[in-house]
Amino acid sequence: MKTKNEVSKAQSWEVKDRIYHLMGDGNPLLYVIPSRHTRRKPLLYFDEATGVQEEIKYATNQTSPLVAGQKGEATLGHIAFRNGTIVVPKRKQNLQKLLSLYHPLKNIIYKEHDEVKNASIDLEYMEAEVDALVAAKQIEIDLAEAILRVEVGSAVSKMSSKEVRRDVMLMARQNPYLFLELLADDSVPLRDLGVKAVEASIISLSPDNRVFSWASNGRKLFSVPFEEHPYSALASWFKTDEGMEVLITIQKKLK
Repeated sequence: MKTKNEVSKAQSWEVKDRIYHLMGDGNPLLYVIPSRHTRRKPLLYFDEATGVQEEIKYATNQTSPLVAGQKGEATLGHIAFRNGTIVVPKRKQNLQKLLSLYHPLKNIIYKEHDEVKNASIDLEYMEAEVDALVAAKQIEIDLAEAILRVEVGSAVSKMSSKEVRRDVMLMARQNPYLFLELLADDSVPLRDLGVKAVEASIISLSPDNRVFSWASNGRKLFSVPFEEHPYSALASWFKTDEGMEVLITIQKKLK
């Protein structure tokens, strides 16, 4: 007899071959996960809808992966991943349901291969890549330098405009999400201006990266909050009333 839990899950269940992969880097030749509940290795499923906790056991001669739905003597089976993968044919519905619906290690130790979900993720990434490449092609050189400086630092100052455009296109292709995020971040140009101001000796940053000052007279401008990146903090300070006045002065000196 099927439990209420199994009846509910069966309504959206699709009979098909399924593949499961171990998560993380590096796959052992053989990896066995628990297939039945014991005191030493509890294997329980908690149904939040009913508030019932049920014992799980993989029995090759039973149709249910839940002990409450099993009858008679059970022939225990092992769940072994070989080279990080286990392929479960559709005829083994009990094992599939155990791995897909009930096993507590799903999405912790292993995950189910989902073609539709993977296609959706791939499509989303490709669309972001196209958007990033189009934006990178049309971007103004000053903003391209500002975005690239986040990745490569002061080396941007020694690059030609063609090198900048090439590298920003590569960045857009290799990490489109980061590129689009930086493109939309209005603090990136301000951060870049701060770097240029230090390189041009208009302002200076103390050796401990904690204080910005005028380079000409050493007068303190701004203290960097603890654990913040100095140029990110400076970009935020430029948006304040006091920082805006300094920003205008720096912009004039850099022209």
